[in-house]
Amino acid sequence: MFLINMFNKKTILPDAQTALRGREEEIPTAETHFVSGRPLKGPYPEGMTQVLFGMGCFWGAERLLWNIPGVYVTAVGYSGGLTPNPTYQETTTGLTGHAEVVLVVYDPTKLSFAMLLKTFFEEHDPTQGMRQGNDIGTTYRSAIYVYDEDQLREANAARDAFQRALTAFNHGGEITTEIGMAGPLYFAEDYHQQYLAKNPDGYCSLRGTGVSCPIGR
Repeated sequence: MFLINMFNKKTILPDAQTALRGREEEIPTAETHFVSGRPLKGPYPEGMTQVLFGMGCFWGAERLLWNIPGVYVTAVGYSGGLTPNPTYQETTTGLTGHAEVVLVVYDPTKLSFAMLLKTFFEEHDPTQGMRQGNDIGTTYRSAIYVYDEDQLREANAARDAFQRALTAFNHGGEITTEIGMAGPLYFAEDYHQQYLAKNPDGYCSLRGTGVSCPIGR
C-alpha cells in the first residue's frame, strides 16, 4: 500500500493544501549557457521571443532545442506548478506540481514558432499523460507554456493537426499535452543546465512516435 501511495503522489497533481511550501529565495543556478556563453536569464536581444516546452526529462529536450538554428539560448527549469523556487528533489516528489521544462529564447525572423512546435510534437510522445517512457511522474508530463495569445492559438492548432496525423497512422493515443499561458519559471540547479553538453554520454529519454506533424515549413 505504501508503494501504491507513493506512485499516486507522483502522478496526481497537488492542490494548494497539499503542495510543498517552497521558499522566497531563488535556487542558485548558472549565469551563462555552457555551450554558447550567453546569459541564461537575459537580458536578451530586442525582438527575441520565448516559449516553455515540457517533453519529459529536460536534459535531452534542451540539447535538441539549443541545436536548432535561430534559437538564441535555452535553459532548464520548473514551471506549471504551485511551489515557489522548488529544488529538483522537491519536484520529483510530485508535490510541487511543476513540469520539467526548457526555456527557448528564439529569433522569430530566423525561426518560426510553427517549426518549434513541429519539433516539439515529433520528438517526444505527447500521449503518455504523467510520464514519458520509463520516467513516471507529474514532472515528466508534456506541456507548452506560451507568452501571448497568438502562440496559444498556434499551439492549440498544432496539437489538433498532430492528433489528426496520429489517428491517421493508427497510433491510437490521445494527446495529453498541457497548453496554457506561462506562469513563473524557476531555473533548475547549475548541474542540470546543458547537462548533456557537460555529460555527453548522459541519459536522454527522447522518443518520438515516428509520425510527422503536418505543420511548419
